[in-house]
Order: sequence, then C-alpha cells, then structure tokens
Amino acid sequence: MSGPGGRAGGLGVRSIVVAYLKDPRERFWGVVRSLDVTGLVIEGIDLDSFDDWLRGLTGGDEGLSPSTVFFPLPRIEKVLVDAPNGSIPSLADRFAQRVGRSILDYLDDE
Repeated sequence: MSGPGGRAGGLGVRSIVVAYLKDPRERFWGVVRSLDVTGLVIEGIDLDSFDDWLRGLTGGDEGLSPSTVFFPLPRIEKVLVDAPNGSIPSLADRFAQRVGRSILDYLDDE
C-alpha cells in the first residue's frame, strides 16, 4: 500500500512528516521537498502552530502560512512519517477533514 508521498512506508520527496529538531528543540510538520546528506527541505509549519493554522484556514483568516525551510543534518534528531495510529488520525488526515482537500493539493496550489 502506498502512502501520501507515493512510497510504501518509505520516506522521500512528497512524504508528509514530522521532523524533530534540536538546538533549539522544535517539531516541524509538512511535506518533504528534498532530503539528502546535507539535510532536509520541508514545506510546512511549526507543529505548535498547527491547530491555530487550521482554525485560521477554516475561519477565513490566513494569518499563518506554510514556509519552506532547510534543516541541516546535524539539527535533525528524527523524522517520522505522518501516519494514523490506530483510531488516531494523522495530522494530514486532520488537515483534509477540516480543509476539504489534502495537504499536498493545498501546497501545490500555493
């Protein structure tokens, strides 16, 4: 079975992920745009702002917007594919339920 990024359980370009970062500690959610030995380019939003961003999108206030950022490899602690866990939906599923389209479609239209 293939995931939202087109790879069966893999991590690559167009995968939807949560990146755990250090120095300073952050969590960033979004779509992988590039991943190589130098680091990770991801288009998304700080995970702490995710719920506020969804509220803004569904309420007509687009104050927050996704950013495309580069995180060098030494800053990356781990990267997890955004996937449902039992009855708990993935963040991408929550986005699609609230906004009415996938995060990939949303970002590709911007």
